[in-house]
This record gives sequence, structure tokens and C-alpha cells, in this order.
Amino acid sequence: MSEPATLEFISDGISEDEVIFPPGDILSDKPPLESDLHRDQIDLLIRILKLWWRDRQDFYASGNLTIYYSPNQKKSESFRGPDFFVVLGTQKKDRKSWVVWQEDGKYPNLIVEILSSLTTAVDKGLKKQVYQDTFRTPDYFWFDPVTMELQGFHLVDGKYQEIQPTTDARLWSQQLELYLGVYEGKLRFFTTENQLILSSEELAQQETLRAEQAEKRAQQAEQEIARLREVLRTQGIDLENI
Repeated sequence: MSEPATLEFISDGISEDEVIFPPGDILSDKPPLESDLHRDQIDLLIRILKLWWRDRQDFYASGNLTIYYSPNQKKSESFRGPDFFVVLGTQKKDRKSWVVWQEDGKYPNLIVEILSSLTTAVDKGLKKQVYQDTFRTPDYFWFDPVTMELQGFHLVDGKYQEIQPTTDARLWSQQLELYLGVYEGKLRFFTTENQLILSSEELAQQETLRAEQAEKRAQQAEQEIARLREVLRTQGIDLENI
């Protein structure tokens, strides 16, 4: 399994001790999202994965958040903010941004970019190159919420190789050990058994439906008992005296 990069520096005669790092507590510098589609999709991925891994304390999942990885000034154009990313083997806690040099040099294990007319070229070009060569992120996916285009890559020997879809057009993430696929116009997670991983709202709706069905079955049973009692009474059989 590929591992994401850890922080490294290549410089001309400058030692790591001489590098002046920006403070670790840096606010995210990501611009506003382009549409409700993008915001809702990112939020959905974060909420569902956190719910699915609710008993785990060794990961960080976030989105539209800046990843600071350069020792240069914090406004450097080197900074990239994935739409959705997951870091494994780290502490599960809230953060203002992901600051690599404050996180044991860890980069994301998985990144998903939500394409748009303004970002497609960068997401498929520059960002893909950065995630491959600098972050060395093992799993990279992009998804277009308008055209439903979904494509994924896995890092093999330092280069991204395209992930081949299943017959259900789903893509396997080695890092999450889950499938990614499109369901009702949204990018969703699926288990190894090909089962859709439900959101909290869907789980609540499922429980409500189950309760309604159980109540309906109980009512039908009561009606059937009442009907049978009436049949017996017409035959002169009083159940109270039996």
C-alpha cells in the first residue's frame, strides 16, 4: 500500500534548522465555494465518513480547508486546499487548517476534488501533479456534480495509475477500504459488500419507515384478530367462555 509523503526540504545549502516556519495555528485561506452543489457534496462526504468511522479516533476528515506544507510565507502560491481529504494515523480533533509541519509531516491519504467550470483544468493538471509529486497522496479522485464524471487514481511507484471501475461504475479506495460511486446524483461511499453507506438523515428515515411498517403490521394483526373473533361469534362460539 502506498504511503503519503512526509515533510521534506530540498534547498541549496540551507539546513532545516535555518528554515523559519510560519506559526502552526493558521486559519484556512480557501475561497468561498462556487455553488450549493459543491458545498452540499463536500459536507455529505465529511458527515458520512465521520459517522461510518464514529468509533475511530485515528483519522482526520475535512474539506475546503487549506493544507499548509511550505516553509515559505503563508500567502505562498504553493498552498493547496483540497475539497475533501482524509489523513490516517492522526488525532481526531477540530482544526483551523492542516499544517503539515505541525502534524508530524503527514499529508492526506486520500483527496477528492469536486470539479467545476473554473477548477477543472487545475484539478486535472496542476493539483494532480502536486498531489502525486509533492503530497504523494495514495488515492486521488475527482467528481463533477453536473456531468457525473468520476475518475480515480492510485499512486504506484510514485506515479498515478487510473483506478478501473467495477461493473457498477464504482472505484475502490485502498486507503479507505471503501468504494466511491455515484448515487442519486451525489458522490457516495459503498462497503466492500456494495452496500450504500447511509447518512444520519437516511438512517433516521430508515428507522422511521421501519417503525411505521411495524405499526402497520400490528394494526393489521389486530384487525385480523377482531375479524376472527366476529366469525367465531357468528358461529355461536364465545371466546370469553373458553
